[in-house]
Amino acid sequence: MPFVTVGTENSAPIDLYYEDHGSGQPIVLIHGFPFNGATWEKMANPLLAAGYRVITYDRRGFGNSAQPAFGYDYNTFAADLDVLMTELDLRNAILIGHSMGTGEVTRYLGAYGSDRVDRAVLMAPLAPFLLKTADNPEGVDKSLFDGFQKAIIQDRFAYLTQFCDAFFNYSENKGRWVSEEAYRAHWQIGAQASAKGTHDSVDAWQTDFRGDLPNITIPVLIIQGDKDNVLPYPATGQRLQHMLPNCQMITLKGAPHGTPWTHPTEVNQAIMEFIGAPKMARA
Repeated sequence: MPFVTVGTENSAPIDLYYEDHGSGQPIVLIHGFPFNGATWEKMANPLLAAGYRVITYDRRGFGNSAQPAFGYDYNTFAADLDVLMTELDLRNAILIGHSMGTGEVTRYLGAYGSDRVDRAVLMAPLAPFLLKTADNPEGVDKSLFDGFQKAIIQDRFAYLTQFCDAFFNYSENKGRWVSEEAYRAHWQIGAQASAKGTHDSVDAWQTDFRGDLPNITIPVLIIQGDKDNVLPYPATGQRLQHMLPNCQMITLKGAPHGTPWTHPTEVNQAIMEFIGAPKMARA
């Protein structure tokens, strides 16, 4: 299993698990909370078939990566991504993040620049700033995040059920866009995550990305469902599109948060058109 080492905790290395397949222009897929790189399967395979080199990795604390007791903030997450980009010497790369993974993309571009990056895709983005403050009245009350963390401490597995329900809008989409088996598989992946990483990631969701946005000048595609019950569409993607100078927005009508699974056809087509994939365009 391939790993890159991004740090140490006491006597143990902090290793990130990654998969690196295919050849051609590299695409890095950065997963959402509380899952891992395996949840990209409906996008990774079409991208491989279209002639791209596809890299997925598991964020620290999730999947097959190490589960340290610290580092669940976007400065650290972006530094981890920078290690991966540097170790694999990725150039002219396309960064695609979903949900929590859009935070890595945004902070990486804000802090490290776009020398290695050609363009980016933000699916159900966290940015610009999810927390409600005096200068960000469009945000969400902090009490909601505090409630999430309390629920995770009390019964993380019950919380995961609630999260998966919201992720898929399961009550209305079961049997239509998501099967019971796929729901259970996502739940199981989330259950394998670090308990502390799951808890501490809620703090990371409250990151203010507004300072990163002026540094992002590469083309950006935002994709989001207008029935996103995890990251409210009006507070995230709908706001963000007007803050990026070289951005286009695709709104998926009626779609939930988990569009990489529920709407792969629409998502893949939008991405292929954005990145200019000739093989998919002819398909």
